[in-house]
Amino acid sequence: MTTTTNSRYVTRQPDILSGEPIIKGTRTPVRAIVENWRLGIRPEEIPLHLPHLTLAQVFDALSFYLDNQAEINEYIERNHVPDELVHPAIKARLNQK
Repeated sequence: MTTTTNSRYVTRQPDILSGEPIIKGTRTPVRAIVENWRLGIRPEEIPLHLPHLTLAQVFDALSFYLDNQAEINEYIERNHVPDELVHPAIKARLNQK
């Protein structure tokens, strides 16, 4: 069963990520796109990091986020990996940016 949203590419399915907003036809949560954007990755570059997505899907996810910031921010916070669990090589790479 799919729950519709007012978005062309974003949907919710209770059986995928417990209904968290995802890109239709994928298991990619909107929060993954937002987190890339917050890291300073331009929307046009996000499909390079998530190559199964189109640019239209990325922009729609960001638009959905801007309309639903509190909800998506809550998902981001809930899924935050504590710093002590992040591999040192990943930390080093993130600190280079």
